[in-house]
Amino acid sequence: MRIGSLILGLIAIFAGGVWILQGSGVLPGSFMTGQRMWLIIGIIVAIVGLALAYNGIRRPARP
Repeated sequence: MRIGSLILGLIAIFAGGVWILQGSGVLPGSFMTGQRMWLIIGIIVAIVGLALAYNGIRRPARP
């Protein structure tokens, strides 16, 4: 489960980063571009992803 948490966290960080960039208008070409809601959702998803990745790194592996 440790590796699963790490992988899921990295995916969430990437998705959150894309949504942050689209929500702030830096990454154009989507219905999300310039929408403040997607900026906030991206921040939340990235924070959850950081927590999952940290949990995957810090938790000791099962014997």
